[in-house]
Order: sequence, then structure tokens, then C-alpha cells
Amino acid sequence: MTTHAFDEQREQRVVGIIAELKDKPGALLPILHGIQDSEGYIPESSVAMIAAELNLSRAEVHGVISFYHHFRTTPPGRHVMQVCVAEACQARGSRELESYAQEKLGVGFHQTTSDREITLEKVYCLGNCACGPSVRVDDDIVGRVSNARFDELVEELTTQTVELK
Repeated sequence: MTTHAFDEQREQRVVGIIAELKDKPGALLPILHGIQDSEGYIPESSVAMIAAELNLSRAEVHGVISFYHHFRTTPPGRHVMQVCVAEACQARGSRELESYAQEKLGVGFHQTTSDREITLEKVYCLGNCACGPSVRVDDDIVGRVSNARFDELVEELTTQTVELK
């Protein structure tokens, strides 16, 4: 498959998501969520399409995308690791884990490792407060994550030999 064919397929998916959701009240957020769920991020080319369909400026669409930490404007790595930075997790050591995770992976939050394996993000609550500090790895939430456990999670992701639990 060529990149051009992929771009056309992505555009068709995005057009379909916009068409399906554009008449809902407050359609911008559902559309952005739908596109990111489908594509993994909000492609730049979709901003103009969204703006045109919702009668908004591209700046208004960009403003919403940049306001919410959840939305990405670049493709994520093969895996996404989110470190909870909410108060309950902070009380259980997430500040140290935040620093360690960035140092271990060699990236800041909302960045992807050079091998495109892991995107590191911060999140403001995973609903696992009693077991903090917590990390979400793709769709799995892991509690009581120490620096050593973080190393294990990274190793599991990069070798794909051990299932997360």
C-alpha cells in the first residue's frame, strides 16, 4: 500500500466521522475524539475539514485541540504510557515517577521515543487513587508503580514477551 492510498483512506475515515457527528449538539469534541480514536491522533489535514463542516475557523479548532492534553497532533508511538499526576498519586510518589519515566525514556511528556515505541503522557486521574502511583499502558491500568516496576513495564513493551497485569 502506498502512502498516497493510506492518506486517501484516512481522509475517507475522517470525512465519515465528521459526517456522522456534525449534527450533534457540541459536535466538535465528539468529532475530535472520533478522529483520534480512529487515527491515533488528529491529522493536520482534518482541521480544515472540521472547520468547514462546523462553520468554525481553523484557529478555533486548533484552540480546542491544544487546550485538551488528551488530543495529539502527531502519531503516537506503538505504545502509550500515561503517568497519573493527580493529587492522590502525587501523595503516593508520582512526582518522582514522572521524573524517572522521562529520564528512563529520554523524552518529555507528550513526546515519543526515537524508536517510535513509546509515547509518554501525563494524565490527571486514572481512577485508581488507592493504588497510586498509577500508570496506564495502552488500555491497561497498573497500580503501585515504582521505578523498578516502570522498568519492567518498559521491558515488557519493548520485548512483548510478558503480558501486562
